[in-house]
Amino acid sequence: MIGEKRFRMMILSVLFALLVLLSLTVPPGAVVGQQDPKKPAEASQSKGTEQGPGRGKSEIKDDERIKLDTELVTLTITVTDPYSRLVTGLDRQHFEVYEDKVKQTIEFFNDDDVPVSIGIVFDVSGSMKGKIDRARDALRAFIDTSHRDDDFFLVGFNQRANLLSEFSDGDTLTNKLTLVDPRGQTALYDASYLGIEKVRQGRHNKRALLLISDGQDNSSRYTYGELRKLLKEAGVQIYCIGIVEMGGAAGGTLDLQGQAILEEIAQTTGGKAFFPRSAAELEDATTRIALELRHQYSIGYTPTNIKRDGLWHKIKVQVKPPRGLPTLKVQHKEGYYAIPRRN
Repeated sequence: MIGEKRFRMMILSVLFALLVLLSLTVPPGAVVGQQDPKKPAEASQSKGTEQGPGRGKSEIKDDERIKLDTELVTLTITVTDPYSRLVTGLDRQHFEVYEDKVKQTIEFFNDDDVPVSIGIVFDVSGSMKGKIDRARDALRAFIDTSHRDDDFFLVGFNQRANLLSEFSDGDTLTNKLTLVDPRGQTALYDASYLGIEKVRQGRHNKRALLLISDGQDNSSRYTYGELRKLLKEAGVQIYCIGIVEMGGAAGGTLDLQGQAILEEIAQTTGGKAFFPRSAAELEDATTRIALELRHQYSIGYTPTNIKRDGLWHKIKVQVKPPRGLPTLKVQHKEGYYAIPRRN
């Protein structure tokens, strides 16, 4: 009996020693016979260096989106024939883009009728007396011709610029102007500044402003030089309708100055300026702008010059028309500032 007990004790001692040994050699949480968990981790880490450590599919998409936002230069382009008629149906191969005279590779192209976030910047100053009813009617024609999913906001201005309506539908917008009584001086530059800042909050990627004024300014805090710099940086198309009284009437010099300002604002941003002389021409101009916004081309390219030097880079787009079409006119923004990236 004693020998048998001693034998059992020896067996138990050996088993206990083996258990202690195993506990010292196997990592906590590991299962005997399973692969060392460090190895898959190292494999996934080395594999992840190709896409960036720890990046999943959704994060890769975010990175790609950020790259598009920061590196892709986007252009909204209008093409017309010699009779100022809109030309649609062109393809990517019909366009050539040059930046500082260097040809670029078009990486993005779209000609769909997409909705727009539109800011209406409406002059309600004293200089608009006798003109505001026509301007209201023209605005209604513009809204009626726009895309059904467009959203609008309204900035009214006299000696101050005020946001009269947040983003809403067209009916809400026009109702805000029903009881407006034109009075006071004109802060055109301040109103344009406010409109540009506000339209950036629009829910649609495509954004534009419609500026309805006689072009006079006698009350702004911002100078035209400051506004012009913002116009070049913003990338927002601005269409202008000059409600001016042409001819030799009093104030004709101011009207001509106003016309020059509106023309430059539109040209800088890739928009257009119209100066109708009758109610019919005014309605035709607003309808044309609405149609033009719906029949434009969107083009994107990554510049060959990757330096973020803060300088102005001039853009030129050429159209190679299909056989049988005449020489076509192209309208787009003049260029952009290569703003350095933020760390």
